[in-house]
Amino acid sequence: MSWFFLLIAGFAEIGSVISLKLAEGFKHFLPSVACLVFGSLSFYFLSLSLTVLPIGPAYAIWTGIGSVGSVLVGMTFFNEPKDIKRIFLIICIIIGTVGVKITSGQ
Repeated sequence: MSWFFLLIAGFAEIGSVISLKLAEGFKHFLPSVACLVFGSLSFYFLSLSLTVLPIGPAYAIWTGIGSVGSVLVGMTFFNEPKDIKRIFLIICIIIGTVGVKITSGQ
């Protein structure tokens, strides 16, 4: 169940970042509220996962999901660059995150 909580936390982190972008410096009410809700959910589910999982791999996976997901959403919906360098670096984040998980012994 801890891994499931960690996945929820990662996806909530993506929701928080998207909402933060849409809030435009907390100028828009609903995206601002969504940012706070998603951020709170993200930390809540991360905290649940950390009751069982070691902090290093859990944090790496949480930030990996959040960063890769945010970049992909930015490229897909916010017209951010889609060049080969960015794709390569996203792959590096994924490889690093998986590497931390594999070497954790968990």
